[in-house]
Amino acid sequence: MSFTEQHSRWRVASTAPAEACIGVIGAGVMGAGIAQVAAQAGHPVRLLDVREGAAAAAIAQTAKALDSLVTKGRMEQAERDAVMARISPALATAELAECALVVEVIIEKLEPKQALLRELDALLPPDAIIASNTSSISITALANGMTTPSRLVGMHFFNPVPLMKLVEVVSGAETELSVAESIYALAKRWGKTPVHAKSTPGFIVNRIARPYYAETLALLQEQAGTPAQLDRALRGVGFRMGPCELMDLIGHDTNYLVTQSVYDANFGDKRYVPSLVQKALVDGGRLGRKAGKGFYEGVPAAPLPVAAPAASAAALPALSVVGRGALLERLADWLTHKGLSFTRGESADWCGLQLGELQLHLSSGHSAAQLAHERRHAELGVIDWPVAPDRTDALALAFAPHTSHAHREAAAQLLLLLGWQPLVLRDVPGLVVARTLAMLVNEGADAVWQGVCDAQGADLAMKLGVNYPAGPFEWLALLGAAPVAELLDGLFTAYRSERYRVSPLIRQQTWGG
Repeated sequence: MSFTEQHSRWRVASTAPAEACIGVIGAGVMGAGIAQVAAQAGHPVRLLDVREGAAAAAIAQTAKALDSLVTKGRMEQAERDAVMARISPALATAELAECALVVEVIIEKLEPKQALLRELDALLPPDAIIASNTSSISITALANGMTTPSRLVGMHFFNPVPLMKLVEVVSGAETELSVAESIYALAKRWGKTPVHAKSTPGFIVNRIARPYYAETLALLQEQAGTPAQLDRALRGVGFRMGPCELMDLIGHDTNYLVTQSVYDANFGDKRYVPSLVQKALVDGGRLGRKAGKGFYEGVPAAPLPVAAPAASAAALPALSVVGRGALLERLADWLTHKGLSFTRGESADWCGLQLGELQLHLSSGHSAAQLAHERRHAELGVIDWPVAPDRTDALALAFAPHTSHAHREAAAQLLLLLGWQPLVLRDVPGLVVARTLAMLVNEGADAVWQGVCDAQGADLAMKLGVNYPAGPFEWLALLGAAPVAELLDGLFTAYRSERYRVSPLIRQQTWGG
């Protein structure tokens, strides 16, 4: 089979032939990982790096990683040897001329990437595909200046590449549909889960994930709680790491730069505004784990104290479940599961728990102080969304300023009886889980509304790319559009900020569209 025939067959086939040569430029952690995955799928791989000896060093490190798999019984020695035999270093781009696909994984800057892509465009035959592993730079911008921009596609892997399943297949304005489909099929053959994305700032994952960091950073700026409290509240929803822990792991310099990039690319949209709290950490060299200090000094964070209920359910004031809604039903089911007796009050004009004279409102984007003032009811608190009652170990709550000590203590005892440590925060609108999930859902909805991806792609991307316990549309189905819109409207009113504008997609769902 001729070179041209091989490439033409690849562009129309559902899977890339294993004999097709793959070029990888950039022998850092990501590039080495991509080379390993391609070689394990049967491809001969040429790994190139401008740093002398870097490609050979990366290949040696890959060999050590595979040796470890052999030692653990997770790979046969013969397979390990076959994989390593397929990876070889290249000394110049000219040595990649026989490759059917070349993936660039160099520095995350526009100009060096453009220069390399133009060089590859001139070197490779017309049917070869060129891919960029960029995490945030526009594929359309990268293609500018290429003779054949239609063959450039984003192939965004996640670290560590051999383990992480997600690949964002990103189409620029001129990317040919068959090119994107070929890379989508290739990623599947490599054992990955690809999702299609349009080239917009942050693509899917880096865009939708921004609120996970941003809302906690905003809460810290308001001194709503400590990093340990906010992290614990979100781990209780099923996130593997809280935002502060995760930013410490990623590195505050890296996380800040991605946020700044998305903010600039969106012409200063307030939804993506960087945080003064994080900038102070970066300016002070508190970059996270790699610096030995960030939000936390070292790893891991000290656990919060654990309290046990000091009273039985019988000692609490009369309990009633007030209002209607999916979250409230989950809460009622959990009360029953825990053996707590309660009455129902579905006709009320608010939603939450009544504990004697104390009203505990499910967060709707209003502070407890505002609700107490508007309702002329001093004994009032707000509780966070109990999205996952069975795995929650702590729940945030806040009280209006004149709520009595006795009622505050009764609320804490109720949460302890439900198996949740009470995290008493400053009285800010939206608390932690509610505002974070609402903003994640809102960002996912806007991504779909703007054609960046579809709902299934958004859910897959967030679960596989950053290990979220659910995708934005799964949360939307659980929570309902109306509570999400209500909470965001409450935050919009409280802060007078475009940051909390409701996505048209969510708004339409609240209207029955």
